[in-house]
Amino acid sequence: MVNEGKGRLFRRKDGKYLVYLPKDLAEDSMFPFKGSDTIVVRVSFLLGDNKLLVEKWPQET
Repeated sequence: MVNEGKGRLFRRKDGKYLVYLPKDLAEDSMFPFKGSDTIVVRVSFLLGDNKLLVEKWPQET
């Protein structure tokens, strides 16, 4: 089981930021996001903390 890996946050030439996740991490059977190639996520952080929280965006009904 792979529950951590060395990823990367980088800025593209068009000004957008991307988060890279290692393939081994994202394809692990216990990885929390499943089902498609693209998933809408909410990314948040707490002021003064150096962590990002990534969670599946709640579906609207």
